[in-house]
Amino acid sequence: MQNSMPPLSALRAFEATARLGSVTAAADELNVTHGAVSRQLKSLDEHFGVALFAKAGRGLVLTHHGEQLQSGVGEAFSRLRDSCAALKHEVEEASFTMACPGSLLARWLIPRLDRLHRDLPELKLQVVVSDTEQPGKPTDASATLAFTEPPWPADIEVISLMSEQICAVASPALAAHIDPTKPESLFANTLLVTASRPQAWPQWASAKGLEQGALKDALQQGQSFAHLYYLIEAAVAGLGIAIAPTLLVEGELSSGRLIAPWGSIETSAQLCLLLPKHANLRRSEPLAEWFKQALKG
Repeated sequence: MQNSMPPLSALRAFEATARLGSVTAAADELNVTHGAVSRQLKSLDEHFGVALFAKAGRGLVLTHHGEQLQSGVGEAFSRLRDSCAALKHEVEEASFTMACPGSLLARWLIPRLDRLHRDLPELKLQVVVSDTEQPGKPTDASATLAFTEPPWPADIEVISLMSEQICAVASPALAAHIDPTKPESLFANTLLVTASRPQAWPQWASAKGLEQGALKDALQQGQSFAHLYYLIEAAVAGLGIAIAPTLLVEGELSSGRLIAPWGSIETSAQLCLLLPKHANLRRSEPLAEWFKQALKG
């Protein structure tokens, strides 16, 4: 027996033409050519062996057989549209998941998280910890907040929030024995390093005009920590001198728990909101704007 069900694409062209009363309007809605819609309608006439449309002036009207088909096809496509719209709305209104490195989360975001929830309640933000301090691309989360630097992968959208600044910090007791006019004087102290940011010390030393060989020797005698959070806590405890993003030690610098004898330098990295390519910006743009305002203090 011949299949009584014609191609879905042909039925879609028929439904749009019947609803809009014009092949041209149907073609515009379906984003295809006028000829493509006409061919689909002709294939339906041939499939059923009857004419489904008749000309009426510049437009088309349904024949008796066309009205019979439209009664079922129109309802079916209407239900499809409603189902798709409901699903899209549900997905868009679901919680927005943002990944964030642990140190940035603990030291900067968490103290501001309650205000963020109050200011953007419709976002339903959920925060998860990302695997690395400087991810190169988003995880399965809706977005990632992180310090990262170009070039960025082609499959992500990047919203830059601020340029990164870093500084060498020490406890007040340790800083009292450091000559701020001589950056090389830090080599007499224990240097604290973290595997998550191996470029931090070389960047800072280069900006201060220090000899990289001397830095390498000092780092070999230094103490290493797996995470930036522990590195900063070690500096507060007076275990040595650390390089940290200025943003993450603002509280300690303000309270005097840490001293930055040589000030801050700007790096090539930026604090960014990383998004999947072609992401819907309706929800991420307000979040990015909120971060920009929060970063102003």
